Amino acid sequence: MRKLTYFVACSIDGFIGDPNGDAASMMAFVSEEFLGFLTSEYPETISAQGREALGFKDAKNQHFDTVIQGRGSYQLAVDAGITSPYSHLRELVASRTLRESPDPNVELVADDLVGRIRELKAEESELGIWLCGGSSLAGELIDEVDELVIKTYPQVYGSGMPMFGSDFATADFTLEGVRTFENGSLVRTYSRKR
Repeated sequence: MRKLTYFVACSIDGFIGDPNGDAASMMAFVSEEFLGFLTSEYPETISAQGREALGFKDAKNQHFDTVIQGRGSYQLAVDAGITSPYSHLRELVASRTLRESPDPNVELVADDLVGRIRELKAEESELGIWLCGGSSLAGELIDEVDELVIKTYPQVYGSGMPMFGSDFATADFTLEGVRTFENGSLVRTYSRKR
């Protein structure tokens, strides 16, 4: 069974963006050391355009072969004229408002999101599924999340878009590892207790 991994950036106080969803301030912490980590350990989480600009467009996927993101996250790329931001992955976008996919590589999921994720998890593959965001989508899929990889940047937002936009419920995870960086960022990996 494949894993659904929520690989996400957040502030120290657990926000993935400001009240409008903007997380641009976190980019200041993507140092050379941190970018080296991403490009070697999680190259598939960098957009196709970013991979080309950084000179590793053909890098082998290390963890994921599929990405799912919400309409808001996807819209950022579309607004920039990019209809398939992760063309090196199978792309799914959860949306109840988009009627037609703007790209043949992008599958729209309007109904039974949990059912579609369970189908993906049941597929045969050594690589997993990346839950890219956002908050509402993560809230809908919280029971399906098998792993958390949280890139925590040394900032406090005070308020904003939480990691999981859902009702209160407790879900237990086990800490598997912590990687620290000179700029104060860390990457924590947790596995779901089932």
